[in-house]
Amino acid sequence: MTPDDPANNPYRILDLDYQALGFRCGLEVHHQILTERKLFCHCPAGLYSTKVDAEVMRHMRPTLSELGEYDPCALMEFKTKKEIVYLLNKESVCTYEMDDTPPFPIDQKAVDIALEIAMLFGCQIVGEAHIARKQYLDGSIPTGFQRTTLVGVSGSIPFTSHFPPASGGTKGGSTTAPERQIGIIQLGLEEDACREVSDMRHEVQFRTDRLGMPLIEVVTESVLHHPYEVAEAGKLISQILRSTGKVRRGIGSVRQDVNVSVTGGTRVEIKGVPRIPLFPRLVSIEAYRQKRLLDLRDELKRRGITETSLEFSIHEMPAERIHFRTPKLASALERGMRIAAVRIPGIQGLLHWEVQPGRTFAHEIAGRVRVIACLDEMPNLFHTDTDGEFSLFPEEQTAVRVMTGAKNGDVVIILWGPDEDVTTGINEVLARIREATQGVPSETRQARKGGWTDFERLLPGPNRMYPDTDTPPTIVTPERVKRIRDSLPEPPWSRRERLRGTGLSDALADQMLLSPFFDLFWNIRNETKLSANRIARVLIQDIRAARRHGGHPDRITDDAWRKLFAHLQCGELNWEAVPQLVRIRSRRSGADWMSIATKQQMLPLAENDWQPIVDSALNLQTRTKFKESRIRWLMGQLQRPPGRIPAQRVAELLAQKVRDNHV
Repeated sequence: MTPDDPANNPYRILDLDYQALGFRCGLEVHHQILTERKLFCHCPAGLYSTKVDAEVMRHMRPTLSELGEYDPCALMEFKTKKEIVYLLNKESVCTYEMDDTPPFPIDQKAVDIALEIAMLFGCQIVGEAHIARKQYLDGSIPTGFQRTTLVGVSGSIPFTSHFPPASGGTKGGSTTAPERQIGIIQLGLEEDACREVSDMRHEVQFRTDRLGMPLIEVVTESVLHHPYEVAEAGKLISQILRSTGKVRRGIGSVRQDVNVSVTGGTRVEIKGVPRIPLFPRLVSIEAYRQKRLLDLRDELKRRGITETSLEFSIHEMPAERIHFRTPKLASALERGMRIAAVRIPGIQGLLHWEVQPGRTFAHEIAGRVRVIACLDEMPNLFHTDTDGEFSLFPEEQTAVRVMTGAKNGDVVIILWGPDEDVTTGINEVLARIREATQGVPSETRQARKGGWTDFERLLPGPNRMYPDTDTPPTIVTPERVKRIRDSLPEPPWSRRERLRGTGLSDALADQMLLSPFFDLFWNIRNETKLSANRIARVLIQDIRAARRHGGHPDRITDDAWRKLFAHLQCGELNWEAVPQLVRIRSRRSGADWMSIATKQQMLPLAENDWQPIVDSALNLQTRTKFKESRIRWLMGQLQRPPGRIPAQRVAELLAQKVRDNHV
């Protein structure tokens, strides 16, 4: 297939038959909740800073699970031999986060919010919330584990898709499928991890201000069968969370993991996708990637290469035996680094096998080597399998093949760097090729710009979880459940239907259902006979525009808003004046609507007064010869200042003049 240009098509999906592929997807949404303190200590939540008062350095090692087994992901992280540095700010961190004291009692306000959210997702509420430890050896949590608990299980939310599987790929447009349920496997409450500052070679740095902040995790079943469905489901989950008014907003407050599989493949997790519009292209490319890896498995099988039959030989490339012109390798020899080659028979042409648009199987191997061997100066490997990013000069290829004894059909892969890292890198090269004989490895991948992904770590297994013996369970009494259930907010799908019932457009309904002015909208709607669309535009679009111009519309009271719409109802103000009025009033909190309109000359004029103004404007000369352009220009002139003349009436008058050839 022809690779799409990621720069030009950041949201476009690949034209695949997703139903035939057996595409399945589920979501894990992590959203910080709005509390004053962190989950297991009394440090303030949401206090971000770049100030550093102290640094702490740690090394991580895996621990056995209750069944006496190691989690493979923990073992992989241990291979990286990372030195982890924590940058501490004394205002936002304490000895708990550094694992020097036991946890404080769990924040009960956070538990209440998590229970409320679990109820909105239709979950069965647990009778006791037991704290567990989830291993994280990537350094993002100084203890090496995250404290987490389940508060609800086996829920569901109503979902209507506009992109059912039968609609295929990008062709044919969207259709609406019948409403169905998205199953919610579980809803958890857990503490957030550190913010990564840098990750180079064997050192990674984190800021600890975010560490320990409470967040909820919503885990859906894998029942989404089209890339655009994934975005729709993500939007619905976001709407439910935001409808509570008890989750944080802004960059970093929400992170979404997307689980993707196709028939014959395995679950692959795309980690930390920051924005919902990125979902479709990411999962589309991942579906293509898995299909290409399955095709690669079949090709290896056709060539008789299996996990156990894979042959290889390792060869050193010292400076006295070979001269490299390739800049990275030449520099490595000058710096006294090790250069080693691994010869693998029978895989010619496969390192150039496309697995993502514009990316090959060699990129898969390079990503694995970058993370686990910490050989992160790219390109971190070179090979003799055709031209491209990882290729050598022709004379170098010939010399390398002679030194390693490579025959027709053999491929030589060269790695460079510190001695131990190269050894680890060679082992990962071989491990990744062996995995290719099985198909799609279960792994966690990083989302990259343009929709492609790169290796992050092996997918954790069940052995990473074990009980936390420091924290007692939280009893969830029936009285507590009833108290929270009695005050649940109206769910988004119910809000949307009520809004549509007023004649509100779908776009405005989706914006208004999460607006802090939702209740005010209904109050004004019930008190006046004004158009629902016009009310919503003021409370959404005009308020947004006022913020963009440096105003503070949130300071305008509900009573003041009611007075504005009362003026509009009785004709004391025209709608054309409202955007400018809101912009001015948002910067002058004590001002009155009518006094602003009077001072700015935005009070409506009687028709006898504005008719001469329109007639005078008709005599103005413009450069354009097009009547439609001239009318638009005249409309702009007549709305300076806005609100004096009703735009619709003037537009009708100008259109009449056009028909009579007076303009």
